[in-house]
Amino acid sequence: MDVLRYVAFATDAAGGNPAGVVLDAGGAGAAEMLAVAAEVGYSETAFAVPRPDGGLDVRYFSPLAEVPFCGHATIATAVAHAYEHGPGERDFHTAAGPVRVAAVLGPDGVMTAELVSVPPRSRELPAADLAELLAALRWSAADLDPALPPRVAYAGAWHPVIAAATRERLAALDYDMAALGDLMRRRDWTTVDLVWRESAAVFHARNPFPPGGVVEDPATGAAAAAFGGYLGELGLVDRPAVLTVHQGEDMGRPSVLTVGVPADPAAGVSVRGAAVPIPH
Repeated sequence: MDVLRYVAFATDAAGGNPAGVVLDAGGAGAAEMLAVAAEVGYSETAFAVPRPDGGLDVRYFSPLAEVPFCGHATIATAVAHAYEHGPGERDFHTAAGPVRVAAVLGPDGVMTAELVSVPPRSRELPAADLAELLAALRWSAADLDPALPPRVAYAGAWHPVIAAATRERLAALDYDMAALGDLMRRRDWTTVDLVWRESAAVFHARNPFPPGGVVEDPATGAAAAAFGGYLGELGLVDRPAVLTVHQGEDMGRPSVLTVGVPADPAAGVSVRGAAVPIPH
């Protein structure tokens, strides 16, 4: 398979989150896709198969497992496809459901893409799970921001949302990878969305991803969409809202995600960002 390599949510290949992209994976099975993703070694590789209606069937694999939806690989795939076939809108048919994606070439020559997630939802995070999660993170209850309560949020994949009270707490990430990975596999969580609120519309995030064999994801579009849904559902932002999420700064891979929380609670959350090819 011809594997393209892009970074998403950055305009410089030194930032953002790298993703593998296969624009025509027709005939490949899950085992072959997993092997390719493991060889590529990025947090996710997207495998697309063109549909007669102009859309794409897309599957996402980390080096260790298939995941139902991945935001940064969706952005990377949309941009890679746009470079070969032209900008525009198309439907990505994913295991999580249909995702509308639009790619646009800016006047600066940078291609950006925006996805609209499946309808978001969230649920309570049981006290026992929260205690186990905090222990694995090596955080205490005193480290949390009471204005952003812990919950598990979904917009294609499930992510616990845990808000730090300070930027310093978010920056000092040193967790038990084995313990956190075990808990996440048991609960079917994709990443943990650790966030800090800088202002009404600006957030910072970090995303441990041990089930995928990745210590930390530098930009997580699926988690950003789930987080936008969480904020809207709990009334923590005024609908409609446009939010900026900074991620990857503490890893040296700065990423910027623009999140749109719609006026309609039943509508999907948009996540927009640039993507650029990684030089060979």
